[in-house]
Amino acid sequence: MKELRHLMTPLDFDTDELDRLFDKAGEIERHPRDFVHACDGRILATCFYEPSTRTRLSFETAMLRLGGKVIGFADASSSSASKGESVADTIRVISCFADICAMRHPKEGAAMVAAAKSEIPVINAGDGGHEHPTQTLTDLLTIRSLHGSLSGFTIGLCGDLMFGRTVHSLIHALVRYSGIRFVFISPPELKVPDYITEMLTARGIPYEEVIRLDDVIPDLDLLYMTRVQRERFFNEEDYVRLKDFYILDKEKLSRAKKDMHVLHPLPRVNEIAVDVDDDPRAAYFPQVQYGLFVRMALIMTLLDLTEDHMNHGLLKW
Repeated sequence: MKELRHLMTPLDFDTDELDRLFDKAGEIERHPRDFVHACDGRILATCFYEPSTRTRLSFETAMLRLGGKVIGFADASSSSASKGESVADTIRVISCFADICAMRHPKEGAAMVAAAKSEIPVINAGDGGHEHPTQTLTDLLTIRSLHGSLSGFTIGLCGDLMFGRTVHSLIHALVRYSGIRFVFISPPELKVPDYITEMLTARGIPYEEVIRLDDVIPDLDLLYMTRVQRERFFNEEDYVRLKDFYILDKEKLSRAKKDMHVLHPLPRVNEIAVDVDDDPRAAYFPQVQYGLFVRMALIMTLLDLTEDHMNHGLLKW
């Protein structure tokens, strides 16, 4: 029996493994009917201790599209956590019912605690402001599919770069590829943490920090927009002051390259105007679709579903 494998950070997969994962996602995109019974008889538990729409529904849809079933909860108040049950105890219970678990939790490291006690693969679906690895896998697949590769481009990351877990995860994932240049666009209060810029300097990876999007948008191959997250602020006044600092609209986009792509992890508030949605460079809704394909591929990978498993319906029981 193979060793149990989890996904806590995007770095849990090396670049060769990511290539295989993305190739599998591409197969699913091209031939979805070939995978409708891949997870027959298997159950995904979605344990979401904080609100989510896209991520939770994406995981649930991924399992259903693979022929599996879903159990779980969408709010800590509807779980035994409201009675004081620990994450470690919850995952022990879930391990008795399900074959794989996707967990979102507001506390950093909660998914890692679960993985240490789990009898089934655990996927970190977001832990506080720390990591959001499946969003990063989604971002990487989107970039590879639209740009053609994961190397040789300039990417601008705009908005909340201090608290944005998707930004932190994406940077750590991209530094493993060649020819990447980062442009960090944020107000001083939301600048990317020092440990990230220190890491880039130590690796000799070029980056610059700017305040105005207008100054750099013509130079970008990719623009990754983020919302200012109300839930990460300690006071409402700071949130209100900064929430509309960046708004990408049609006029700003007119200065960008014709083949630049705009990504966003969603949900957006008003940092991308709706008049951008119909521009062919707007990639944030296709990005959601790529997220479904990559989560389907990830579930199959962590459950170690080979073609033989798929063809003969071999279950863990």
